[in-house]
Amino acid sequence: MATRKIKLTVQYDGFDYHGWQIQNALRTIQGKLSEAVTCLVGEKVTVHGASRTDAGVSALGQVAVFETNSVIPTENFKRAINDRLPHDIVVTSAEDAERRFDVMTAAAKLYRYTICTADMRPVMKTRHCWHLPKKLDVDAMNEAGGLLIGEKDFKSFAGAADKRENSVRTIFRCNVTKENDRVYIDTEGNAFLYNMVRNIVGTLVEVGTGKWKPEKITEILEAKKRTAAGPIAPPQGLCLMWVKY
Repeated sequence: MATRKIKLTVQYDGFDYHGWQIQNALRTIQGKLSEAVTCLVGEKVTVHGASRTDAGVSALGQVAVFETNSVIPTENFKRAINDRLPHDIVVTSAEDAERRFDVMTAAAKLYRYTICTADMRPVMKTRHCWHLPKKLDVDAMNEAGGLLIGEKDFKSFAGAADKRENSVRTIFRCNVTKENDRVYIDTEGNAFLYNMVRNIVGTLVEVGTGKWKPEKITEILEAKKRTAAGPIAPPQGLCLMWVKY
């Protein structure tokens, strides 16, 4: 039985990865982290994350843990793991965690989605935004986002691959802001269904372009079926900003 549990905070550019979760023969964030830690400590290790981000999704504040018998000082883990990681993944902190700490029991997570509405695509930033050269009504989107706040059944916003029976989640905020040609959608909640945030974004864009009124959100929630909501937004605009316990 492993004698230590180490908690990591991780940043990554997910554009070139098939998501967080290990998949056979595919390049994943969890796979690269587990390989790096295994190489460092000299024993087979699997690094577990707070959020199983999708292919193409990035993170600035992913939280992860691993168990080990290694005697490496905790303060040395960050540098030593980073020395063994590819350039687009970095550990920003490493600390000892209590044995009872469960990385999956977060109190809150914040995802930010970035949309670029400029006429020309931002070639230096396309890996981290959805280029949508349209005028978006941010006030209407914000009003619609407010209707998602609270404990609700989000089945209409769950991806088809999500087979969990309980689709009730709590959203603490869903804010839409604009800075020049960037529109940001910040969604904070206690937990999320598969593709839930991207489906929310796609739906809010339908409101922002005038296709739907903000109150359409209530109808979508009541329908409890994926076809009632808007299309899924592309993955590259999504970033996991932080996880709190």
